Amino acid sequence: MNQIRCDESPMKEQLKLHIQEISDALHHSLQVIDNENHCLLSDLEAIQERFRRVESIAASFYMQCYLSAFSIQYSDLTIAVDHLSKRRHGALIVIQRSDSISEHLHNGIPVGAKVSYSLLESIFYPGNPLHDGAVYISYDQIISAANVLPLSAMIVENKKLGTRHRAAIGITERTDALALVVSEETGQTSFAYKGQLHPIIMSDIIV
Repeated sequence: MNQIRCDESPMKEQLKLHIQEISDALHHSLQVIDNENHCLLSDLEAIQERFRRVESIAASFYMQCYLSAFSIQYSDLTIAVDHLSKRRHGALIVIQRSDSISEHLHNGIPVGAKVSYSLLESIFYPGNPLHDGAVYISYDQIISAANVLPLSAMIVENKKLGTRHRAAIGITERTDALALVVSEETGQTSFAYKGQLHPIIMSDIIV
């Protein structure tokens, strides 16, 4: 696939629209705050929900931009993660960008196959010997699977984060790689980049 042109992405226009709606809602709240007959609590709840939505769209937008130049199999990646999420099959996929990440991987099993959503789904199928580790992708190739990654050295605020999420954060603290994570408990999908974890909604990014 061609590199996604982030400046022309429809998601960027969605972001602008949602941010403008939030701005308008906040402005309205400022106008009515002195009205004792108007309770702002329901307004603030609605604004909070809009913030969550715009955060998800922003995460999806930036994930596309960060990945598009480094993986021509972007569609297969997003389809695989979407299917894994719906089935609640836990997964961790690390995509190399400019920095080499091989020195940070341990005990991986060589695969050497072109990226495809069917192969990724089979690797992370529960019970598969390769499912309990990270898949390492470089450009359009699955280099290896069942890799052990370094865990984050930082104290993660969310104590509920499991090993996959801590490993995703850890590898992105050390390199410019991007890591995709699927929670087997909730099916929630996230991506890690530069040591930060961001939730995403797959319906926003399926191409």
